[in-house]
Amino acid sequence: MPDHEPRRSASAIELLLDPETEAAVRAEWEALAALGVSSLAAHTAASNRPHITLVARVGLAPVAAQIFAAMTGFPITLGAPLLFGSGERRVLARSVVPTAELLALRDVVLSAAGPVEDAPHTGHGEWMPHVALARRIRVADLPAALDCVGGDIRGRAGVVRRWDGDAGITTVLADLGR
Repeated sequence: MPDHEPRRSASAIELLLDPETEAAVRAEWEALAALGVSSLAAHTAASNRPHITLVARVGLAPVAAQIFAAMTGFPITLGAPLLFGSGERRVLARSVVPTAELLALRDVVLSAAGPVEDAPHTGHGEWMPHVALARRIRVADLPAALDCVGGDIRGRAGVVRRWDGDAGITTVLADLGR
């Protein structure tokens, strides 16, 4: 019988939002939940916060907090809803306007993380900055769900953290709002 390595989960470097912007996204999560449709409000773990994934991969190399030392907070705009996936179930998310500051932050993270295959929507040339609202939402529920998504949300980038999928923990790497 061959030895099997344990399945490893993806880890990620994520950008959190300022408290007001996070509250606005959580309000949309709650509005979706009140409709009885899929919503990230159902995931109550402390690590479940609205965020923008900068990079996600299995075997993500450590990223030193020092790479963020010269960076400061910057404006973030959450825009129109978008969908990922195909079939009967989709991911519903808010698009994020890719500003020069956001792209520079991502470049710094990618450079520090090294060249390895990334998860879908986070690789070179295919990154789709977004904030997820619902996973596995039924296509039939989309018209009602879209009524829960308001206009643009303007806020600021807050904290950069690492999500360790294997250990199930987060570690703050930088507070850009300082």
